[in-house]
Amino acid sequence: MEGMNDRQKEAVLHTEGPLLILAGAGSGKTRVLTHRTAYLIEEKGVNPYNIMAITFTNKAAGEMRERIDELVGYGSESVWVSTFHSTCVRILRRYIDRIGFSTNFTIYDADDQKTLMKDICKRLSIDTKIYKEKMFLNVISHLKDELVDPITFSLQAQGDYVKQKQAQVYQEYQAALRNNNALDFDDLIVKTVELFKTDADVLDYYNERFRYIMVDEYQDTNTAQFQLIRLLAKKYKNLCVVGDDDQSIYKFRGANIYNILNFEKEFPDAEVIKLEQNYRSTGNILNAANGVISNNVGRKEKVLWTENEEGEKIDFKEFDTAYEEADYVAGDIQKKVKKGQYHYKDCAVLYRTNAQSRLFEERFIVSNIPYKIVGGVNFYARKEVKDLLAYLKTIDNARDDLAVRRIINVPKRGIGATTLNRVQDYAIEKEINFYTALKMAEDIPSLGRSAAKIKPFVTFIQAMRSKLEFMSPSQILEDIIEETGYVAELEAEDTDEARARIENINELVSKVVSYEESEENPTLSGFLEEVALVADIDSLDDESDYVVLMTLHSAKGLEFPQVYLAGMEDGLFPSYMSIASDNPTEEIEEERRLCYVGITRAKENLAITAARSRMIRGETQYNRVSRFVKEIPRELLSGEIQREKVRDEEDARPPVYIKAKQSFRAKPMALQQSAPAKSFSSGNTAKIALDYAVGDTVKHMKFGEGIVKQIIEGGRDYEVTVDFKTAGVKKMFASFAKLKKL
Repeated sequence: MEGMNDRQKEAVLHTEGPLLILAGAGSGKTRVLTHRTAYLIEEKGVNPYNIMAITFTNKAAGEMRERIDELVGYGSESVWVSTFHSTCVRILRRYIDRIGFSTNFTIYDADDQKTLMKDICKRLSIDTKIYKEKMFLNVISHLKDELVDPITFSLQAQGDYVKQKQAQVYQEYQAALRNNNALDFDDLIVKTVELFKTDADVLDYYNERFRYIMVDEYQDTNTAQFQLIRLLAKKYKNLCVVGDDDQSIYKFRGANIYNILNFEKEFPDAEVIKLEQNYRSTGNILNAANGVISNNVGRKEKVLWTENEEGEKIDFKEFDTAYEEADYVAGDIQKKVKKGQYHYKDCAVLYRTNAQSRLFEERFIVSNIPYKIVGGVNFYARKEVKDLLAYLKTIDNARDDLAVRRIINVPKRGIGATTLNRVQDYAIEKEINFYTALKMAEDIPSLGRSAAKIKPFVTFIQAMRSKLEFMSPSQILEDIIEETGYVAELEAEDTDEARARIENINELVSKVVSYEESEENPTLSGFLEEVALVADIDSLDDESDYVVLMTLHSAKGLEFPQVYLAGMEDGLFPSYMSIASDNPTEEIEEERRLCYVGITRAKENLAITAARSRMIRGETQYNRVSRFVKEIPRELLSGEIQREKVRDEEDARPPVYIKAKQSFRAKPMALQQSAPAKSFSSGNTAKIALDYAVGDTVKHMKFGEGIVKQIIEGGRDYEVTVDFKTAGVKKMFASFAKLKKL
């Protein structure tokens, strides 16, 4: 235990009974776990066969296995080091026949699940345009995380039509899995818990086998995983869990923070040891992190400290626009690399949503800064962005066969691979491009009835091409989104993945509008050319020395000498969804933990940036500096928060409206839940009558209360500017906003 601090030694030496190790960021928890394992074997004489260490990822399990082997040597291979799911597979392969399955069961991956769900929806005559397969799979996964079986959920769903439909699908889905002798990923844990609860002999066998259990990243466990651990430790209660409630950021994946917060309630005789000494960051960075996280009520009290030097103050910068923000970050990285202060690989840019990467990617390419996106793909390589760009390419110049083939069945039009191959063969035979062959589908004898499925696609593309002369690129894009129902399909899925994809589509709309504002004569061809140049990142050397771009969720567990926390504005981080949720306190605390994770990734230098205005789905939105920035003690910041002063000046200025706004027919994305879409068929549509005026206090169902700052009469609607107490300044169409005068 040479080199360990007193608290770490205490955690290693405490071997009997339940133990909660609250391990702050950078406090050396993995070292404690591996040394504790070695101590049990070498000093306490515990058989390696009786020790279990569980973690979440194969990577983490592999690293722990390696370090235990290195410390223990002979016999270490008998220590059970595994992930939750791997552990359950090993147990079920031996004993699942006791709960009605065969031990040669199949494990269904995500694609298998989707295929099965499609069959079930078809069998139950469910309209998948209204009820998406992904929505059902998402609901079922959440229910399994909470150990809610189909019968229980069916009882809970009484009186709620949608939930009753979900319960019906859940029952059919589980029945089909059983008939196929298959388990999905969630079932691996659920069925192991079921096995332990129904078969005392099996549970007793594993209680004897695993007399000493250690669980890493305990704050990320869900209800099912908690019950699994509770049952495994039932007999000897030598359970050591390691985690940090302040880093519990995976609620959206089912993580239950109360597993760690209520550990002493479940195990009243538990010992609690806090690892608060940080070996990673400077004193100023840790004090900033402490200042932010101390505002959370639902947490275990702890304060990180370090023997490291105080270090530089946190560099806070607020810019007028998000473009200036990206420009500053790129320039600062270049400056520090040129000075020899850092290599590119020492720098990381962290942000709340994937869509934010676009501006940084573009700026880095122009500045020749090598970069890599972790936990995501290049903005222009994302499926939804590529799909919509393929539509634009097809409308601009239909000779791009790849673009046409990509989107002919997006959304699904029932045009199969066989049909497309026959069209391709015809195109080759007649020496014409693929799209021209599609236009001649009725003349292709081998197509038969399939030609009728192609016609609506060709008609749509031709109609859009006819609008090129009098519609802007952003208007064309909006029409594509609306007419294809691309965003509507994602909304119906109602998953975190779908919401992230919608954010990326919004960012693409912003990109088009920005292009239009910067060009005297914007054209669709010009926009696609600009994107092609920016999106060409293949020329980057595939070397290790690159700046890392990633979301805050992806950054957990990593560390960098220089970190840039970007987009630190209320409405973006914390998000409007959190601020306006049914339980804002709980949601904002989750976001604050995410901010804490971001701050504690920095070892030497931390820069925090915000923009007064940011374009989201082609709308310029004005946001206040994030409340999390304001929670950092002022003496730790090198820059001033000027937001409050600037707001009065902004309110006095007439708002700037975007050229594309008047043509938008789709709902502003920020207001989707507030009202059904309203169709404007012509410029003569009657406007709604407003019962409020400038200076009135109004209420919006999502953004809360605010004061009307300006009302501008447009051709089809009123554009209203409101300064909301929590959401900042928003511009919106009156017909969509449904504002109520107070």
